[in-house]
Amino acid sequence: QSEFCRKAATHFCGYREGPGEVLYNAVDTNFFTPGGATWIAGERRFRFLLTGKINQHLYYRLESTTKGLAEAVLLGLDCELRIAGWVGEEPRRRVLALAVQLGISDRVCLTGPYRQEDAPEIYQWADSLVMTKHNDPCPNTVLEAMACGLAVLYSNTGGVPELVGDCGIALNCEQSWTAIHVPEITDIAAGMVEIAPLTEDLGAAARARAVDKFDIAFWCMRHKEVFANLVKQ
Repeated sequence: QSEFCRKAATHFCGYREGPGEVLYNAVDTNFFTPGGATWIAGERRFRFLLTGKINQHLYYRLESTTKGLAEAVLLGLDCELRIAGWVGEEPRRRVLALAVQLGISDRVCLTGPYRQEDAPEIYQWADSLVMTKHNDPCPNTVLEAMACGLAVLYSNTGGVPELVGDCGIALNCEQSWTAIHVPEITDIAAGMVEIAPLTEDLGAAARARAVDKFDIAFWCMRHKEVFANLVKQ
């Protein structure tokens, strides 16, 4: 799925001889499309989005992003966070309590699970996707967000840097095979402030990159070619 996956396989399973290639996950860029809404400072809050299925072991994603949002508000960015997707009862309770504690309960909203057919609308609401998951190998949510024209603020680990390229802002984070690491809260906040005025250009670049490199038509074509070659053998 990514060069990161290949490195992980080599690290844990040993070097593999023989032909091979990286085939990234794919996105239907005709289904996931930009919504057309552009953020203008002073007209509304800047909208950050966090998506995924989050249970207790991934609570750090909610915590780091919410704390980063609070710091970004203190730095002067009028912003809000929508958390879309299934969230377990305990992490839900904890993040809502954290938002109250930080004084940003009116800026953090959990919208619950959504159907795949409703996903484009979820992304089109937002201005930027935040991804602080450590070592995510090749997340579809990042590709879907890019196809919808979102700039991505992300932890510089796993396969995400390969997906985003120059279409977002990378947050420094320690790489590890054995422990979870997240970017510093101050770095997340600074990244939020930095990405806001750049989202129109970065979002357009993200859309173009998704269409060029990650459209599902290419993914299907390569699978057909690989299996056709196997049949011939």
